[in-house]
Amino acid sequence: MTNQTDEAARYKAKMEKRKALQDAEVASKTVEKGLLIVNTGPGKGKSTAAFGLMLRALGHGWRVGVVQFIKGAWETGERRALDAFGEQIAWHTMGEGFTWETQDKARDIAAATRAFDKVKELMADESIRLIVLDELNIALRYDYLPLAEVVATLQARRPDLHIVVTGRNAKPELIEAADLVTEMTLVKHHFAAGVKAQEGIEF
Repeated sequence: MTNQTDEAARYKAKMEKRKALQDAEVASKTVEKGLLIVNTGPGKGKSTAAFGLMLRALGHGWRVGVVQFIKGAWETGERRALDAFGEQIAWHTMGEGFTWETQDKARDIAAATRAFDKVKELMADESIRLIVLDELNIALRYDYLPLAEVVATLQARRPDLHIVVTGRNAKPELIEAADLVTEMTLVKHHFAAGVKAQEGIEF
């Protein structure tokens, strides 16, 4: 019994010390600003994480925007679910499908240009506090948009606007400009075992 009492006391002292350090760390963070967030890497979950963050923002009553650069008329579960928020979301699917489907670079460049024009429009709307730029990294990877202009535009966002960029192969210049970068690492993927894209998981 004494050993258990001693162990409990040591644990309590350890957690008190941990709490003091944690509280001091939190208290030292005083800057509040709109973040440029990049979700990249070969692993699954980049857009999923962005839409999860969007759901959090919606729960706080924020108005949010989405511009999808590559996906076309593909019906997705997140779009259906988020439709319930009505005017709280400005959702724009601007792509015409994956690059290997369109097989027309001029068409892809035109679609990406229209999409980025929509991004600038949403950025100017002061009622919107968070914008997801879904698969913008793909458009940048294939040079559908001028990288320097895109990065400069995102850096010039108003101070309270959060922007999330998704897609593999984020450009180093975008990573450098970002406040938060997460790389999804592929450890294991069911596609390799012949499992097809499934409703509710991939779309």
